[in-house]
Amino acid sequence: MELKSALEQLGLLQKKLYAYQTASSSLYLDSVTVAPKDTSEGRGVALGILAGESQKLMTAPETGELLAFLADQKENLSFVEQRQVEELKRSYDRLSRIPADEYMDYAMLTNEASDVWHRAKETSDFALFAPVLEKLAAEYKGKIVVYKIDTDKEPEFAGYYDSSKKPYDALLDEYERGADMAFLDTFFETVRERLVPLIHAIGEKPQIDDSFLHLHYPAEVQRKFSDYLMEVMELDRGHCTIGETEHPFTLEFNNKDVRITTNYKEDNVVDSMYSVIHEGGHAKYELGIRDDLQYTCLTGGVSMGVHESQSRFYENIIGRSLPFVKAIFPKMQEFFPEQLKHVTAEQMHCAVNKVQPSLIRTEADELTYSLHVMVRYEIEKQLIDGSLEVKDIPEVWNRLYKEYLGIDVPDDRRGCLQDSHWSGGSFGYFPSYALGSAYGAQMLCNMEKDFPVWEEVRAGKLTGVSAWLKEKVHQYGSLLTPGEIVKNACGDFDPTVYTDYLTEKYNKLYDL
Repeated sequence: MELKSALEQLGLLQKKLYAYQTASSSLYLDSVTVAPKDTSEGRGVALGILAGESQKLMTAPETGELLAFLADQKENLSFVEQRQVEELKRSYDRLSRIPADEYMDYAMLTNEASDVWHRAKETSDFALFAPVLEKLAAEYKGKIVVYKIDTDKEPEFAGYYDSSKKPYDALLDEYERGADMAFLDTFFETVRERLVPLIHAIGEKPQIDDSFLHLHYPAEVQRKFSDYLMEVMELDRGHCTIGETEHPFTLEFNNKDVRITTNYKEDNVVDSMYSVIHEGGHAKYELGIRDDLQYTCLTGGVSMGVHESQSRFYENIIGRSLPFVKAIFPKMQEFFPEQLKHVTAEQMHCAVNKVQPSLIRTEADELTYSLHVMVRYEIEKQLIDGSLEVKDIPEVWNRLYKEYLGIDVPDDRRGCLQDSHWSGGSFGYFPSYALGSAYGAQMLCNMEKDFPVWEEVRAGKLTGVSAWLKEKVHQYGSLLTPGEIVKNACGDFDPTVYTDYLTEKYNKLYDL
């Protein structure tokens, strides 16, 4: 095999994989936005075949031979080509261990689970979702031969990923390479020790009045306000559009085609406001990835934690700052003149930063947010190691919310059915939300050393902020490892930078 021919085959392989992913993503986008409710069966068939064909292509003997040849030619490859081979080889090794029929069945199962989850949430009926969740969890529960020597069961998906790791560590590594329970236990312990006393202290202070946020805000006007926010974020509408769905998300096809979604609540204007800014942060990341990485395995964000650092940076660090609120508030009053006619920018700033333990993760304030993540982290650990049965999730969920946040959970819809992640098999994903917040706080410290961040934000401009993040994070896609990206933008990771940021901000806000 000649090197030139092998590189051409490498490029064609990646474009074919991109095509399968694009088709699957298009079906998913349709399913959660405009598709009729009872249409999952046909999509399930299509998604199963697409997943099977993609796996067949990725695990074909000729693919293995191609990657092995190119690995031997490492000295003659560019750095980008080397990284492509490394990442594809990692995927090849993992997928080769998963039987094709199991892979197709799993794609069909997640499609079914998404449909069931939507119906279960609508009716607040966890029992409806429990059977399909049991099937999903069974793919990952501690059934790894290497790890559990005494088991007679075959390895399930977590074992296929990395049988040398505990099941949940293998899953965590899929979303944040290098993260494991030991690292996260230490991280969450730091967060718990430093933030819980602060939250309790704030609970003793007079509460901020945010009642004006819960007046009637017509959805049609909120949609126009969302368009304005996308303009402020400098999101090119020729390459990024916005839709509506139950659970907001961002879906990228390439750096010229990114879709964000939101959900409008007419009695809570900031719900959609900050979901647009949050998803817009994800979009900025995808739109900022280098052109030469497109249609390869190196496009897309490098990890869930780094991706969340971008969305939560824009949402919280920038979007909930006083300079940003002051900059956009006059325009916000134009959209909602009656609702905000007696409100000042300072009052709005206090309102959007109000600390109040709540039921819904996506509506949580910046300070208590990580506690929502800890609930899910604790449940996932127990679910995957087999110490928690699916049927007991509501009871454990409700107990942890009482313990961590001091609130009672009234029903499943606002409890353990609120997130879509488990229906997609995304176990190990949730910790990335908290890690992303911590990464973002440390990025701010470094950004402030390079240019006057807040002068620009005060003027209603985010050009410098976005340029800095593109230079340090966005442009690389998955060319660098998660650890290298974090090092590049944060330096040595230190969770106390995050807790110090929150302590300083909320001490000032609540005059502690």
